[in-house]
Amino acid sequence: MAKAIIGPHFCSPYPVDLGIVRQVLSGDFAVKDINGNTVFKVKEAFLSLRDRRVLVDAHGYPIVTLQKKLLSTHHRWKVYRGDSTDSSNLVFSVKKSSMLQWKTKLHVFLANNTGEYAPDFRVKGNWFEQSCVVYAGNSKSSNNIVAQMHKKHTVTSVLFGKDNFMVTVYSGIDQAFIVALIIILDEMNSSGSDSGGE
Repeated sequence: MAKAIIGPHFCSPYPVDLGIVRQVLSGDFAVKDINGNTVFKVKEAFLSLRDRRVLVDAHGYPIVTLQKKLLSTHHRWKVYRGDSTDSSNLVFSVKKSSMLQWKTKLHVFLANNTGEYAPDFRVKGNWFEQSCVVYAGNSKSSNNIVAQMHKKHTVTSVLFGKDNFMVTVYSGIDQAFIVALIIILDEMNSSGSDSGGE
Protein backbone atom coordinates (compact mmCIF):
# COMPACT_ATOMS: atom_id res chain seq x y z
CA MET A 1 0.00 0.00 0.00
CA ALA A 2 2.45 2.64 -1.22
CA LYS A 3 1.31 6.18 -0.44
CA ALA A 4 3.54 9.04 -1.56
CA ILE A 5 1.75 12.19 -0.41
CA ILE A 6 4.69 14.59 -0.38
CA GLY A 7 7.23 12.58 -2.39
CA PRO A 8 8.09 8.95 -3.29
CA HIS A 9 11.65 9.37 -1.95
CA PHE A 10 10.12 9.69 1.55
CA CYS A 11 8.65 6.17 1.27
CA SER A 12 10.51 3.04 2.34
CA PRO A 13 9.83 -0.61 1.36
CA TYR A 14 10.02 -1.57 5.05
CA PRO A 15 8.68 -0.08 8.31
CA VAL A 16 10.77 2.79 9.68
CA ASP A 17 11.05 3.94 13.29
CA LEU A 18 11.60 7.67 13.74
CA GLY A 19 12.28 9.63 16.89
CA ILE A 20 10.78 13.12 17.09
CA VAL A 21 12.53 15.27 19.68
CA ARG A 22 11.14 18.65 20.69
CA GLN A 23 13.47 21.24 22.16
CA VAL A 24 11.20 22.81 24.76
CA LEU A 25 12.96 26.17 24.84
CA SER A 26 13.05 26.79 21.08
CA GLY A 27 9.94 24.85 20.11
CA ASP A 28 11.82 23.32 17.18
CA PHE A 29 11.82 19.59 16.43
CA ALA A 30 14.48 17.19 15.19
CA VAL A 31 13.47 13.90 13.57
CA LYS A 32 16.06 11.13 13.76
CA ASP A 33 16.33 7.55 12.53
CA ILE A 34 17.24 4.62 14.79
CA ASN A 35 20.95 5.33 14.22
CA GLY A 36 20.60 8.89 15.49
CA ASN A 37 20.93 10.51 12.06
CA THR A 38 18.79 13.59 11.49
CA VAL A 39 16.20 12.94 8.78
CA PHE A 40 14.00 16.04 9.13
CA LYS A 41 13.83 19.22 11.19
CA VAL A 42 10.80 21.34 11.99
CA LYS A 43 11.29 25.05 12.61
CA GLU A 44 9.04 27.96 13.38
CA ALA A 45 8.80 30.33 10.46
CA PHE A 46 10.28 33.71 11.28
CA LEU A 47 8.39 36.99 10.80
CA SER A 48 5.08 35.15 10.68
CA LEU A 49 1.91 36.55 12.22
CA ARG A 50 0.19 33.17 11.95
CA ASP A 51 1.12 29.88 13.52
CA ARG A 52 3.44 28.47 10.89
CA ARG A 53 6.10 25.76 10.86
CA VAL A 54 8.42 24.55 8.11
CA LEU A 55 9.48 20.91 7.70
CA VAL A 56 12.97 20.78 6.20
CA ASP A 57 15.26 17.91 5.24
CA ALA A 58 18.58 17.15 6.93
CA HIS A 59 20.28 19.81 4.77
CA GLY A 60 17.75 22.52 5.65
CA TYR A 61 15.84 22.42 2.35
CA PRO A 62 12.13 23.26 2.87
CA ILE A 63 9.84 20.30 2.17
CA VAL A 64 6.45 21.59 3.33
CA THR A 65 5.03 24.53 5.27
CA LEU A 66 2.42 23.89 7.97
CA GLN A 67 0.10 26.81 8.66
CA LYS A 68 -2.77 27.15 11.11
CA LYS A 69 -5.86 28.71 9.60
CA LEU A 70 -7.05 31.64 11.68
CA LEU A 71 -10.67 31.82 12.86
CA SER A 72 -11.29 28.13 12.17
CA THR A 73 -13.92 26.42 14.34
CA HIS A 74 -12.34 23.02 13.72
CA HIS A 75 -8.74 24.16 14.26
CA ARG A 76 -7.73 23.56 10.63
CA TRP A 77 -4.13 23.41 9.48
CA LYS A 78 -3.07 23.54 5.84
CA VAL A 79 0.14 22.04 4.47
CA TYR A 80 1.82 23.50 1.39
CA ARG A 81 4.71 22.26 -0.74
CA GLY A 82 8.05 24.02 -0.10
CA ASP A 83 8.11 27.26 1.86
CA SER A 84 5.13 28.78 0.04
CA THR A 85 1.59 29.18 1.35
CA ASP A 86 0.10 29.76 -2.09
CA SER A 87 -3.13 27.79 -2.58
CA SER A 88 -1.73 26.20 -5.76
CA ASN A 89 0.90 24.47 -3.60
CA LEU A 90 -1.61 22.93 -1.16
CA VAL A 91 -0.79 19.27 -0.41
CA PHE A 92 -3.35 18.46 2.29
CA SER A 93 -5.32 19.96 5.17
CA VAL A 94 -6.08 18.67 8.66
CA LYS A 95 -8.99 19.50 10.93
CA LYS A 96 -10.60 18.16 14.08
CA SER A 97 -13.54 15.91 13.29
CA SER A 98 -15.64 17.87 15.82
CA MET A 99 -15.16 20.99 17.92
CA LEU A 100 -15.46 19.30 21.33
CA GLN A 101 -13.30 16.24 21.84
CA TRP A 102 -12.09 14.16 24.76
CA LYS A 103 -9.83 12.03 22.59
CA THR A 104 -8.21 13.63 19.59
CA LYS A 105 -9.71 12.74 16.23
CA LEU A 106 -8.38 14.44 13.13
CA HIS A 107 -9.54 14.21 9.53
CA VAL A 108 -6.97 14.61 6.76
CA PHE A 109 -8.02 15.74 3.29
CA LEU A 110 -5.67 15.66 0.31
CA ALA A 111 -5.69 18.74 -1.92
CA ASN A 112 -7.73 17.02 -4.65
CA ASN A 113 -10.46 16.04 -2.13
CA THR A 114 -12.23 19.39 -2.46
CA GLY A 115 -15.66 18.09 -1.40
CA GLU A 116 -14.31 16.67 1.88
CA TYR A 117 -17.20 14.19 2.13
CA ALA A 118 -14.86 11.55 3.57
CA PRO A 119 -11.30 11.95 4.87
CA ASP A 120 -8.35 10.44 3.01
CA PHE A 121 -6.68 9.70 6.34
CA ARG A 122 -7.78 9.72 9.98
CA VAL A 123 -5.72 10.31 13.11
CA LYS A 124 -7.02 8.97 16.40
CA GLY A 125 -5.12 9.66 19.58
CA ASN A 126 -5.16 9.99 23.31
CA TRP A 127 -2.94 12.94 24.12
CA PHE A 128 -2.98 12.14 27.85
CA GLU A 129 -1.32 8.83 26.97
CA GLN A 130 0.79 10.55 24.28
CA SER A 131 -0.21 8.02 21.63
CA CYS A 132 -1.91 8.09 18.25
CA VAL A 133 -2.70 5.91 15.24
CA VAL A 134 -2.92 7.08 11.63
CA TYR A 135 -5.41 5.25 9.39
CA ALA A 136 -5.76 5.39 5.62
CA GLY A 137 -9.30 6.23 4.54
CA ASN A 138 -12.30 6.48 6.82
CA SER A 139 -11.99 3.02 8.39
CA LYS A 140 -10.76 2.08 11.87
CA SER A 141 -9.65 -1.34 10.64
CA SER A 142 -6.18 -2.46 11.73
CA ASN A 143 -5.58 -3.28 8.06
CA ASN A 144 -5.72 0.44 7.34
CA ILE A 145 -3.08 1.54 9.91
CA VAL A 146 -0.22 3.42 8.23
CA ALA A 147 1.64 4.75 11.30
CA GLN A 148 1.63 4.65 15.11
CA MET A 149 3.16 7.07 17.60
CA HIS A 150 3.88 6.81 21.32
CA LYS A 151 5.64 8.98 23.86
CA LYS A 152 9.14 7.97 24.90
CA HIS A 153 10.42 9.05 28.31
CA THR A 154 14.16 8.81 28.86
CA VAL A 155 16.52 10.12 31.50
CA THR A 156 18.03 12.56 29.01
CA SER A 157 14.59 13.80 27.92
CA VAL A 158 13.86 14.76 31.52
CA LEU A 159 17.29 16.25 32.19
CA PHE A 160 17.61 18.22 28.98
CA GLY A 161 14.02 19.39 28.62
CA LYS A 162 13.10 17.44 25.52
CA ASP A 163 9.86 15.75 24.56
CA ASN A 164 10.47 12.55 22.64
CA PHE A 165 7.99 10.75 20.41
CA MET A 166 8.64 7.46 18.67
CA VAL A 167 6.78 6.94 15.40
CA THR A 168 6.60 3.73 13.41
CA VAL A 169 5.86 4.51 9.75
CA TYR A 170 4.62 1.44 7.88
CA SER A 171 6.17 0.24 4.63
CA GLY A 172 5.39 2.31 1.55
CA ILE A 173 4.05 5.25 3.57
CA ASP A 174 5.35 8.80 3.16
CA GLN A 175 7.48 9.57 6.22
CA ALA A 176 7.45 13.35 5.69
CA PHE A 177 3.65 13.25 5.56
CA ILE A 178 3.43 11.31 8.85
CA VAL A 179 5.91 13.65 10.58
CA ALA A 180 3.86 16.66 9.43
CA LEU A 181 0.72 15.06 10.91
CA ILE A 182 2.43 14.40 14.25
CA ILE A 183 3.66 18.00 14.43
CA ILE A 184 0.14 19.32 13.73
CA LEU A 185 -1.28 16.95 16.34
CA ASP A 186 1.25 18.22 18.85
CA GLU A 187 0.49 21.85 17.98
CA MET A 188 -3.24 21.28 18.42
CA ASN A 189 -2.70 19.69 21.82
CA SER A 190 0.08 21.88 23.18
CA SER A 191 -0.84 24.35 25.88
CA GLY A 192 -2.76 27.31 24.60
CA SER A 193 -2.99 26.26 20.96
CA ASP A 194 -6.64 25.31 21.23
CA SER A 195 -7.78 28.33 23.21
CA GLY A 196 -9.00 31.62 21.92
CA GLY A 197 -11.99 30.57 19.81
CA GLU A 198 -10.15 30.22 16.52
